[in-house]
Amino acid sequence: MDMSAAEVKRAASAQAASSPATDPNGSEILVKSLQAEGVKFLWGYPGGAVLYIYDALYKQDTIEHVLVRHEQAAVHAADGYARATGEVGVALVTSGPGVTNAITGIATAYMDSIPMVIITGQVPTAAIGLDAFQECDTIGITRPIVKHNFLVKDVRDLAATLKKAFHIARTGRPGPVVVDIPKDVSLARTPFVYPDKVEMRSYNPVKKGHSGQIRKAVQLLLSAKRPYIYTGGGVILGEAHKELRELADLLGYPVTNTLMGLGAFPSTDPRFLGMLGMHGTYEANMTMQHSDVLIAIGARFDDRVIGNPKHFASVERKIIHIDIDPSSISKRVKVDIPIVGDVKDVLQELIAQIKETPTRIESSVLSAWWAQINEWRKKDCLGFKLSDEVIKPQAVVDKLWELTRGTDTYITSDVGQHQMWAAQYYRFDEPRRWINSGGLGTMGVGLPYAMGIKLAKPEADVFCITGEGSIQMNIQELSTCQQYKTPVKVISLNNRYLGMVRQWQELDYEGRYSHSYMDALPDFVKIAEAYGHVGLKIEKPSEVEPALKELIRLKDRTVFLDVRTDPTENVWPMVKAGKGISEMLLGSEDL
Repeated sequence: MDMSAAEVKRAASAQAASSPATDPNGSEILVKSLQAEGVKFLWGYPGGAVLYIYDALYKQDTIEHVLVRHEQAAVHAADGYARATGEVGVALVTSGPGVTNAITGIATAYMDSIPMVIITGQVPTAAIGLDAFQECDTIGITRPIVKHNFLVKDVRDLAATLKKAFHIARTGRPGPVVVDIPKDVSLARTPFVYPDKVEMRSYNPVKKGHSGQIRKAVQLLLSAKRPYIYTGGGVILGEAHKELRELADLLGYPVTNTLMGLGAFPSTDPRFLGMLGMHGTYEANMTMQHSDVLIAIGARFDDRVIGNPKHFASVERKIIHIDIDPSSISKRVKVDIPIVGDVKDVLQELIAQIKETPTRIESSVLSAWWAQINEWRKKDCLGFKLSDEVIKPQAVVDKLWELTRGTDTYITSDVGQHQMWAAQYYRFDEPRRWINSGGLGTMGVGLPYAMGIKLAKPEADVFCITGEGSIQMNIQELSTCQQYKTPVKVISLNNRYLGMVRQWQELDYEGRYSHSYMDALPDFVKIAEAYGHVGLKIEKPSEVEPALKELIRLKDRTVFLDVRTDPTENVWPMVKAGKGISEMLLGSEDL
């Protein structure tokens, strides 16, 4: 059952009968609340349940609304904005299919702990549960994939609810928060009072780490013979990259980052061993497996990092784990010294205690450890053979890094082989420059991420490294790029396959390429041009550098570069499912 406009107004009037007509309605309260939070951009798509909200947006000029072409892209773009800036990303969608279209974006943000507030429209309160037109149980559907969600049934609760939503999204372990607003609530009136602070008895994340535990960690770190610093996305989310670098300078220990942590420590620093895990470097994985004291900072020992937990546990080591989220500690791997707290605060105290302690690892012991690591480095596991006949995808990323090194550049990616090559061959020296979907592994994020970043960082160069499969999942957002003048650069490593699926099918399914070949691909150059952009296609290795230079030169245009790459190329190194972190395949010769 749907409600007519008159019925919505009657319900809203009954709800706020005591409020004078001069008081703002719920939609205006929403806008004022977003303004109070300093929101600059809002990505969304209108529909019946949010039309009063869109009317309120029309009447103001401090928040720029970006009209995407699909609700999934709205959430992804807000997500990309949040990842690049550290601010809360905000998206707005209507009820029913608007919400369900946004689910993938919400889950993507949730898995990577990204601070977001998603405003969803809902049918009028009197119609909830009656299968009204475009109704769905937003609270029930989103509960498993949000940090928290709210259904606002009274306009008098709206401002305080939004204050709570932003507070929850950005504090503790960040995450997406959904605020579901029925249509009559968006019309009802009440005085606007935005709270100065939030008091939530049931939500008080720990910020300071336990000093006693930190003291134990210092003693363990300084008594190690084979120490290792293992860091994840929590270092970036917690703005702790400077502390991480100071810790490494102080101790001289080797450092690795997870996929989500790249850039927290400079990739060009000689103490950096590269990314670790399923497609990590040989030296990073071997050092992880053979360390005797491991300090994990803002990382969670997930399956793509340590492989088989039993294999990881087969080597005796002591583990220190620092994380804002107590539920992440000893979840997959039992640790010896857990420290719950904000990683920045904990590292600051850890560093202070180390400076006060004269004890250090004997230089000969640390030198011996580095000698072993340098032996592992000699494998040159990321080496690849260039070709005069066909473009190697690794060479494209490597050349892009060479041409943009030291510039204000952001790299987004979709998910698949191209994602791994971007992570391996683009050397990130600063945090928040590598924007990709880690935990959920969502195809189609690259272009919306790039749009969100470009609005936040208009002077920066933003490149989306994608594949011909992923880009088609949100290719309609090229229209949004044109409307809002966000000149991003799309580099499609086009191998005519769903590359990572094909790689697994080659290695584990005896070359049975079931539905992984991309038949009937469109002409991407014509598609780009149809949307008003520049389209380029290259097929020869000699064309790579000139094409990338052209992308960089066309600073004020969105450019789609279709790069026809070697369809047989695989991502190496690789740890197969069920194997241990040190049981790596370094190339086809290991098969």
